[in-house]
Amino acid sequence: MQLVFRYGFLKQQDIWLSLSDFQYALLVLATVLLAAGGYVINDIFDQDTDTDNKPNKVIVGKSISEGNAYYIYAGLTLAGVAVGMYLSNVIQKPGFISIFIFIAALLYFYATTLKQTLLLGNIVVAALLGFSVLIIGFFDLFPTTYEGNADKMALLFSILKDYAVFAFILNFIREIVKDLEDFGGDYKQGMRTLPIVLGVAKTSKVAVGLFFVPLLILCYYLNTNILENNLYIATIYGLIFIIAPLLLCIIQMFSAKTKKEFHQVSTFLKWIIFFGILSIVVINFNINYNATR
Repeated sequence: MQLVFRYGFLKQQDIWLSLSDFQYALLVLATVLLAAGGYVINDIFDQDTDTDNKPNKVIVGKSISEGNAYYIYAGLTLAGVAVGMYLSNVIQKPGFISIFIFIAALLYFYATTLKQTLLLGNIVVAALLGFSVLIIGFFDLFPTTYEGNADKMALLFSILKDYAVFAFILNFIREIVKDLEDFGGDYKQGMRTLPIVLGVAKTSKVAVGLFFVPLLILCYYLNTNILENNLYIATIYGLIFIIAPLLLCIIQMFSAKTKKEFHQVSTFLKWIIFFGILSIVVINFNINYNATR
């Protein structure tokens, strides 16, 4: 996702970016390291739940001892924070190291505490995905912003913000669908997810209602920002690869009742997020195509 925004969008603009290609690769690496550390600490505290929900995917306690898993978590997280500290000094914003420390802390508290709190864990995971888009603006746009290019940089950051919101909303819905998928194991472990509190049937209806939020927002965005600017290629792409799949997800959620069916919706949402991110490349291509005609 971060590579798509850098090389499929920002590099195509007539602006000066803060990070070199190598430094940007380090930003991606820092993101991956922190996310990997978050996965490991989550697996450590999810051993019992995963045994019920994903018996074939249990790693900690089977392939890796819990003690070694802690070492792996610490190594990944410290490496991610260290890379973040280096990049913060590169752009002469040493205070930005707090971003990486905050993300690492949030991932730890999510695994140990927040995920057991109704909806809060879902919101945190979705927000972290959205922030992985915004962090591009903090490190690649903000340091080279000055009075002469402030308007253009603000526009580019606004586009990043729109995509961050898109990623947040869809991933929040996906987290709820995953809770529906993992209902059995979560119930045995005494978790307080939305399906456990409301029941599977009511939560499925909530999920269907939530799907209309990104659907309506995207329809409005597609009409006012894409179609009205004669970006017909991008409009067709959005209808086929984002709007239509969202409608299919709504149809699937109406009838989904089994773990397998909820898993299919969750997987479908991942693809929608993927094609949604790729849309920035299509939009940029469409703009350049129109300009050269």
